[in-house]
Order: sequence, then structure tokens, then C-alpha cells
Amino acid sequence: MDADLDLLLIAVFCTADDLLLVKSYNARRIVTDAEVVTLCVAQAIMGITSDPRFVAVATKRLAHLFPQIPKRSGFYKRRERLSDTIEALIDEFAHHSAGYTDTVLLVDSTPVETCRSRETVKRGGASSLDDALANAADYGFCASHSRYFYGFRLHALFALDGTPRALALTSPKVGEREVALAMLARVQRTGHVVVIGDKGYAGKDFEADAAALEATIVRPRRKDEGGRGAHLAPIRQRIESIFWTAKDILTIERHGARTLHALRTRLACRFAAMAAAIALNQRLGRQPRALSAYYA
Repeated sequence: MDADLDLLLIAVFCTADDLLLVKSYNARRIVTDAEVVTLCVAQAIMGITSDPRFVAVATKRLAHLFPQIPKRSGFYKRRERLSDTIEALIDEFAHHSAGYTDTVLLVDSTPVETCRSRETVKRGGASSLDDALANAADYGFCASHSRYFYGFRLHALFALDGTPRALALTSPKVGEREVALAMLARVQRTGHVVVIGDKGYAGKDFEADAAALEATIVRPRRKDEGGRGAHLAPIRQRIESIFWTAKDILTIERHGARTLHALRTRLACRFAAMAAAIALNQRLGRQPRALSAYYA
């Protein structure tokens, strides 16, 4: 069976429709919650960040799958209300991947910027929205790019095939090790896991706390440490590749959100699309993160 966008959306709809409760008011709607979730995945996998543009494209390209495409305002409101459901579906889609039971995990974080201009930052601080990004965003430093940024930091635990196992969006002022421990405490697993990170995940106390959570931290050797560490460059490159997939294809850096809730929802849509595509690819015997067939 060939992989294409239609097949992915059918698989997403069937999974969402089986899990979502069909309430009386939802059953009477022309567009059900499962269809809205499926449209959210379609928008993420197609890389269309603008809601008006996506609705226009979906009306033409996806009309054979959806009897009715909601208007932009209705789609936006329904997506915001379904944010918890979309986050829960990330774990459900991941559950159907081989990586869900993998005992080797990759941990890292990446910046999620909200703006770059200093003038934009100052104007954002005067926002009247209680949930505005400017009320929670902060300055942080990205060591991999050797630059400061304004926004948030997205922390993630991935399986080797790219399956998202745990995600956390925090202020860039929060330490990576503290967030990693929080994710390890809630990640679904059956026993001891090996977590591969970069040099930032160093520290005897951190490793001891991770061991108490049945996790062994493996990382490159720092300059002030003796001996020879493990050669982790090839496997560390894999998580960089996973984040690049999320940035280049799923456009997590071009989220377009103006509030915290919208940012959370839009990031959840993108990782739900990634988890669903990986699960389907494995069923079809394809490379897990081969997403070109779904957006080309």
C-alpha cells in the first residue's frame, strides 16, 4: 500500500473517532471533533501555518474526505478547545510505534522563539492579553547556535525512531536537567531506560536522581573529565535530525501563536502529526520519519 496524505488522515480519523466520546451535541455537528483533530494533523503535516490559507487549501484538496470544512474562526475555536485531546492523542499515536517500548531514549531541547526584534519584545510587554506570550517568554542562550533568543525552550524525550515519549515547554531560564528529571518521572515505560544526552546533562546529583527514576544517563565526556568517553556523535546526530524534521517540515519555529494556550495547542498538533506519521510508516514498512509522501 502506498503512503499518501489521504491514508494518513484516514488513520488519524479512525484513531481519534474511536477514542473521543461522542456526546449528543457533538454528534449533531456537521464537523465532529474527530474531524477537527484530523484537520489539525493535516495542517501540521502540510506545513501551512496560516489558518485562512489552510482552510482555503483544505476546501479544494481535502473536500473528498471532509463533507464540510469549517470556516477559519470556527476551526480556530474548536482547535483551541481540543488542545487537551490533541495532547492525549500524541501518546495514543506513539503507542502504536515500536519506539513506544524502546529502552534507549534521546533527550535534548531546542529554542522556540516568539520574536527577534528588541522593539517587538518591548511592544509585546504592553499586551493587554492575560495569556500573551510576552507575559511568560524570557531570554535564553542557545549553545548550539551561540546566540541569545527570546521565547521558550522545548524539551523532549524521543525514541530512536523519532517517536515522542515526553514533551515540556518551559521558560529558557529553567535548567535542562530539572526538566529532564520531570519528564523521566512521567514517561510511560516498562523498566529501566538508558537516556542519551549532550554535555549539558552532567552532574553527579543529576545522575543519582535519574538512577532513582530507573534511568542511566549517557553523555559525551566533558573537557574537565578524565578518561575516554563513549563515541556518541552518530546517535546524537539522530536527535538533531528529529528536531530538524520538526522545524523544517512541521514548522515548529513558525508557529504563529500569540498566546500561551495557542502555542501549546499548535505544538501539540505538530507532534501529533509526527507520531501518527511514524506509526503509519512502520506499519507500511517505510522509514519512520519519511514524511515526504504526506506533504508533497
